[in-house]
Amino acid sequence: MVIKTRIFGEVTIDDSKMIHFPAGIVGFPDLKDFALIHDAEQGNQAGIRWMQSVQEPEFAMPVVDPLVAKEDYNPVVDDELLKVIGESEDILVLVTITVPSDLTKMSVNLKAPIVINVEERKACQVVLEDDYPVKFYIYDILKNRKN
Repeated sequence: MVIKTRIFGEVTIDDSKMIHFPAGIVGFPDLKDFALIHDAEQGNQAGIRWMQSVQEPEFAMPVVDPLVAKEDYNPVVDDELLKVIGESEDILVLVTITVPSDLTKMSVNLKAPIVINVEERKACQVVLEDDYPVKFYIYDILKNRKN
C-alpha cells in the first residue's frame, strides 16, 4: 500500500507491517490502522519511531520505548483491557512523545501506553490506573544519555 504522509511524503507500507487498533486510539477512535516507521534520513535517534495512520495520512505520532525515558517503568495493566489484542509472549510497549517548540519541555505520556501484540499485529492504547504522569519530561534524560 502506498500512502502520502505529511512527515515522510509518499511511503510504501507492506500489509504485513500494518498494526490494527480494534478500538482506535485515545481521542481518535476512528483511526484504527497504523504503520510503525522511522525516518531513514534521521536514523533512529533515541529509538524514536512514528505511528503513522493509514486512514489519515496527516496524522502521525512520535513514539518510543518507555524504558528509554524511565528505566523502571513497569505498569500494571488489567488483562481485561488487553483481551482485544489477544494473548502473546511477543508484546511491544510504546509511549507517545510530545515535542514542543521548547525542546526542554519534551515529554512522554507514561499514563497511556500503546500495547502491541507483535504476532497478531493488533494493538490498543490503555489508560493506566497507576500514578504514572501524562507528561514525564525527558529532555535532560536524553541529553545525559548522549554524554
